[in-house]
Amino acid sequence: MNSKEIHELLHQVGYGHLGCIHEGKPYVMPMYYYLENSDIYLFTTVGMKTKDIDANPEICLQVEDIHDPLHWRSVIVNGRAARLTEHPDIDRAMHYIKQLNPTLSPAINRTWIDAQGHSEAIAIYRLHLSEMSGRTTDGVSSR
Repeated sequence: MNSKEIHELLHQVGYGHLGCIHEGKPYVMPMYYYLENSDIYLFTTVGMKTKDIDANPEICLQVEDIHDPLHWRSVIVNGRAARLTEHPDIDRAMHYIKQLNPTLSPAINRTWIDAQGHSEAIAIYRLHLSEMSGRTTDGVSSR
């Protein structure tokens, strides 16, 4: 896939699988994100993921769009994650993430109580891209 096709897929989907290192081993988990210009903003709650990303910010995001086994697109983005700490940056990122993912509305308060009574606090990271690649069975790139 070319750069335009990769950005189109990243804009369309809004969620993927984040790869990082957990206790010295590769670990993959679902992750919501928002693409703005060349930066990807990742949304998560504070816990194991944030500890892993803070310990080793070199991460990988995989995003896919699969219609069936013969018609799919997949993008891999490598980069370095940095946690947002300034409230204007956090608020701007949350605004865009919520627009793309309206089911995340409880996170607007930055802290909420889940169904089991546990307090959840959000964390947002900006992924500074170092490398992107994509493959597809559809479109110009697959010819």
